[in-house]
Amino acid sequence: MTALARTGGGEDPRAAAARLTGRPVTAARALSAALTEVTLDGGQTVMVKRGDGPGAVRAEAAGLRWLAGAGTVRVPAVLGHDGRWLVTERVATGRPGAEAAFRFGRGLAALHAAGAPAFGAPPPGGPEDAFIGLAPMRNVPGDDWAGWYAEHRVLPYLGRAVDDGTLRRAEAQVIERVLERLPELAGPAEPPARLHGDLWSGNVLWGADGHVRLIDPAAHGGHRETDLAMLRLFGCPSLDRVLEGYQDVAPLADGWADRVGLHQLFPLLVHAVLFGRGYAERAVAVARGVRP
Repeated sequence: MTALARTGGGEDPRAAAARLTGRPVTAARALSAALTEVTLDGGQTVMVKRGDGPGAVRAEAAGLRWLAGAGTVRVPAVLGHDGRWLVTERVATGRPGAEAAFRFGRGLAALHAAGAPAFGAPPPGGPEDAFIGLAPMRNVPGDDWAGWYAEHRVLPYLGRAVDDGTLRRAEAQVIERVLERLPELAGPAEPPARLHGDLWSGNVLWGADGHVRLIDPAAHGGHRETDLAMLRLFGCPSLDRVLEGYQDVAPLADGWADRVGLHQLFPLLVHAVLFGRGYAERAVAVARGVRP
C-alpha cells in the first residue's frame, strides 16, 4: 500500500526531482500514477512520488529515516522531500534467496529491538495524522498495548467498514468480542518495538546485492508480532527462513503463532476499508478462529 498517489496538476515529477536534488534530469519513466523513475545528470536513477493527502510525504520520509537510524534492515535513502514530493534512491532488485531471508529476519529483529517511546509513537518529525496506504492512521501514544491496539488500530477501521456497509453489524460484534478479550489473549507484555507498520511482501524489496530493503513504511511504535503477522498475511518468500533468522536474534514469546490472527485484524480491516467486502469476510473469519 502507498499513500503517495496521482501526480496530476502543478509541478511534474521531473521538475520536482531537479528541484529537490539540485541536479538536472535527463530522463523519466512513469511506473504508475503514483511513481516515476527519474534519471539525473550523471546517471543516478531515483524514485519520485507525490503525496496524496496532508502529511503523507512527511510521514513516509520520517519513517524511512527512523528505520534507517536503527542501522539494521536497509531502506532507500531519502534524497529530498517537501509537502508534496518524495525523492528516494532506486533499489536494484534481484531474486529472493534463503540466505538473504535469514539475514533479513535477523535485521528485522534488531530493528524491532531498537524500540520506540510508546505504542503508537510516531517517528521523530513524523505527524500524528499519518497514513497506512491510502487510509488515515493516527499515531496516538499509549502505554498498554491491548487497549491501544483496540482503540487506535482496530476500532477506527471496524467502525468505518460498518458505516460503509462493507461489514455487517453482527459481523463487527464478532471482532468486538475478540477485542474485549485482548488483555488475556495478548501474551506476555513486551516493550514498544520500532515497526515498519505496513510490512506486506510488496514493501520488501530483494536487492540485487543480496540485501533486503524496506519501502513505504507506516512506521510507529507497536508490537513486534504485528509486523511478522503482516508478512504472513500476504505471503513472503522464504518466510520460514525469515522467522528462523528472527528467532536466532530475538526469540518470540511462547504462543506467538496462536496470536497471528489478533495482529492480522488491523491490516485486514484497513484493506476492507480500502478494497471491500472480501477482506471484511477474512477479518471475521480470523476473529472467529482466535483461540481462547
